[in-house]
Amino acid sequence: MSEDKRPGWLLRRMFGKQEESWPPKPVPVQPPDPKPEREPAAPPIASPASASEGQPDFVRGADDVSAIPLPPSEPAAADPDKNATPDEIEGADLQPIAGAEERPPAGTAGDDPVRGAEIADTTTVAFAPEPEPFPKPESAPVPEAEPEKRGWWSRLTGGMKRTSSALSERVTGLFTKRKLDADTLEELEDALIQADFGIDTAMRISEAVGKGRYEKGISPDEVRAILAAEVERALAPVAIPLTIDTTKKPFVILMIGVNGAGKTTTIGKLALKLKGEGHSLMLAAGDTFRAAAIEQLKVWGTRTGVPVVAGAQGADAAGLAFEAFQRARTEGTDVLLIDTAGRLQNKAGLMAELEKILRVIRKIDAEAPHAVLLVLDATVGQNALSQVELFSKAANVTGLVMTKLDGTARGGILVALAAKFGLPVHFIGVGEGVEDLEPFAARDFARAIAGLEED
Repeated sequence: MSEDKRPGWLLRRMFGKQEESWPPKPVPVQPPDPKPEREPAAPPIASPASASEGQPDFVRGADDVSAIPLPPSEPAAADPDKNATPDEIEGADLQPIAGAEERPPAGTAGDDPVRGAEIADTTTVAFAPEPEPFPKPESAPVPEAEPEKRGWWSRLTGGMKRTSSALSERVTGLFTKRKLDADTLEELEDALIQADFGIDTAMRISEAVGKGRYEKGISPDEVRAILAAEVERALAPVAIPLTIDTTKKPFVILMIGVNGAGKTTTIGKLALKLKGEGHSLMLAAGDTFRAAAIEQLKVWGTRTGVPVVAGAQGADAAGLAFEAFQRARTEGTDVLLIDTAGRLQNKAGLMAELEKILRVIRKIDAEAPHAVLLVLDATVGQNALSQVELFSKAANVTGLVMTKLDGTARGGILVALAAKFGLPVHFIGVGEGVEDLEPFAARDFARAIAGLEED
């Protein structure tokens, strides 16, 4: 074959003729050289992105994991330098913790044979937990001492504290380092009127204080003593105890008063006292307007062991009183206490219902009721005068019971009532307890309201 016919003849013409044999000689194949060990890759070029952002590295191969950092808890096994002590603390003079007890190296006996038997402990005493204290034996609970029962004088003075404190402050301010003159007596009179003593009583007490002492000095204690004496003088005629006529069976006591005066509670306390005196009793729940009053009286009957005659709410009060009267007479009961609904003294219709109860009772006994007790709330002040006047016209009130003297600073209303009406005051109440209702004593009341001690 001519040279022009061999492959590549055109290239040979263009670039020159080269001497080579055709066909080409086979090239001997040499075995590959062993692959040299891969040198550690250079650290990656710092990137603006942090390692936590996970910026991909497209330079390294996927199988190159040498640059991945190990967890902090794993030592670098392949690099012993990473396990070496940092240069910052190399050769530092490490001192024991101040106050901590030195212990021998872990696993050695040291000088203490007891510690040598222990398992190696790398903690120091400074960090060792304190042993739990042994639980203290539980002691038997100490029973609380029962509160000491106060006597009547203590309860009375405690209940009259508001009135006596108010008067004592005014008296002390008026008569301390000051001569007795017209202005002083007038201010004393105003203080007594504000305590509901009434105008007449206040003027009489002021005159007694100024008598023979005008333009002279007088101590607050002397003024309080004069006040107590004048109050006692006004109340002594009306301090009359309730007397039960045993010849009349039953002795009927009708309890009346305005709403909230405390009639039902007073009946319960009075029943307990009369039973303690040896009388047999019966209660009549005549307050049929208020369902709670019926239940309340039943509770008092259970406490005192006294039978209660009661009907449904809204029943006729006069009819219930008639039924209770007949039953008490049949059973030979000594005392019958009849509760009534609270009514305002200026309501003609309600006062007419009270008169109806009286007419029905008198069909059995013309003298009944044998006692009509008006229960007064001391907190109403001068309104008590109107109550006594109108209830006396409707029901012929025979005696008074003053309650809630502990809830007012105007306890002098009892003095004003005594001066105007002269009705017997049988009991006074200074609290909610059963023992807080006691027969009225003029001397005790007068000294308590004046702020004097018991004599």
